[in-house]
Amino acid sequence: MRPAWLEINLDALAHNYNLLRSRAGNTQVIGVVKANAYGHGAVEVGKELLRLGAWGLAVATTDEARELRKAGIVARILLMGSLHPQQAREVVELDLIPSISTLESAEALNALGKPVTVHLEFDTGMGRVGFQPEEAPQVKEHLVRYENLLVQGIYSHFADAEEDVLWTKEQIAHFKQVQQVFGPGYFYHLCNTAGTFNFGEYGLSAVRPGIGLYGLLPHLGLKPIARLLAKPTQVKELPPGRRIGYSGLYTTQGREWIATLPVGYADGIPRLVFNRATVRYYPDDQPCTCPVVGRVSMDQITVKLPGPVGLEQVFEVVTPDFDPTSSLWGWAELTGTVSYEPAVRLAARLPRVYLRDGTEVARVG
Repeated sequence: MRPAWLEINLDALAHNYNLLRSRAGNTQVIGVVKANAYGHGAVEVGKELLRLGAWGLAVATTDEARELRKAGIVARILLMGSLHPQQAREVVELDLIPSISTLESAEALNALGKPVTVHLEFDTGMGRVGFQPEEAPQVKEHLVRYENLLVQGIYSHFADAEEDVLWTKEQIAHFKQVQQVFGPGYFYHLCNTAGTFNFGEYGLSAVRPGIGLYGLLPHLGLKPIARLLAKPTQVKELPPGRRIGYSGLYTTQGREWIATLPVGYADGIPRLVFNRATVRYYPDDQPCTCPVVGRVSMDQITVKLPGPVGLEQVFEVVTPDFDPTSSLWGWAELTGTVSYEPAVRLAARLPRVYLRDGTEVARVG
């Protein structure tokens, strides 16, 4: 196996799943595994979420759904976002639950002549996709004409449940208008991760967490589920005045031990964290923090060590916490983005090792 890999802690995933579910009154959970489960591996994470009792999984594209089906997952898969009419046949072939936001997509599905379970999406304030709430009576009237469509679920998506309470309450009010039109008996869902934590009383039939499952939000009791590990490919002592990396952005101040680790921006490490990020290793079981020095290359980084180490030494390039310089959350803070971004950029070429109770249960790559 490549001397750099992602380790995924399924116990931490279970902790996050149960915490989110409890915050919404133990309602059902739709596990969002789009973007390769936010970089963590959609197939194995999806299987684990289903083992934990998830109602089903949610993806953003038909290709993501196809990967799950090829892996033998037969559970419900919700295709989020507005369905384009040209995707109708593929939705039926893959036995997906599509999101309907236009009458054109409804007509395309109905024309295939096979029964299809669908969820309707309403735009309560995000402004991206969905029927408008005031259109609910007309939408309901139109859809009864489509004999092959079974409307099972109805949902919307919060735009800023993290901070904007007033806007979120307005969205809830708009969604209640839709509920009044359609009435009971539907599978209603509204809450993303932020909604689950801050408005869990509106958990309805299910919550739909994404980033929270992967533990990448601080101060909420969540646990990051991944760490990126690597062994050095070279360890050497350099003299004072030696420039390191592209553009020579770091110069040794004295005799310094430098380790090269076989991961770079092609693996998801942001280039902008050079001379600011750190990695960690544990000599004698005590943490030792080492700065990343010089430019992040496509396939390698260089780190400054307190002394020599062997090539079997394992370094945590991403730590499973909220450290400001060595975690996915920390990388996001250093580069002015959100933790979603460095997570989804974790490259598919990194092998992924899945652990439960400290024992490897699956390996991909």
